[in-house]
Amino acid sequence: MGYKRKTWQEKLADKPGLPKVLKLQKSFPCYNAVHRMGADVGDDVVLVNPHEIVALMKQVPKGKLITLVDICKRIAKNHHVPACCSLTTGIFIMTAANAEKEAIDQGTSLHIPYWRTVKADGSLNEKYPGGALAQKTKLKEEGFTIQKKGKKFFVKDYKRYIIEV
Repeated sequence: MGYKRKTWQEKLADKPGLPKVLKLQKSFPCYNAVHRMGADVGDDVVLVNPHEIVALMKQVPKGKLITLVDICKRIAKNHHVPACCSLTTGIFIMTAANAEKEAIDQGTSLHIPYWRTVKADGSLNEKYPGGALAQKTKLKEEGFTIQKKGKKFFVKDYKRYIIEV
């Protein structure tokens, strides 16, 4: 009997043991990013299930944006801790994007407007289905101006569009 690869939608299922709170250590893969967000060694950091991230992504209406940092800050606040693991959050954002694409390909939708979630600097995400070019197309359809700087695409004046969640 062979191994059956999980679908993206299956990967969105809650994980045993989450949410959980850990003390931030320099050895954590997310240390640098979490430290840039203001957390220090010994601070509590929460790791959450994908559904918490998806719920925030679904709150972003047409014409608005959210960043991974905004999602992390909201999750940390919801759990009454200083920080959220940006690594797992980023993985779950990408998983949500691929699960939405998978659902659309199957003739349905999870109603996750993943393309409205941009990177902390307003750049588009190459790891989304179709890469940054597909995200660019969806954002332009919603009226955003996209600029190219070097090899990356950015939402012009993205901070103006950030939603409070």
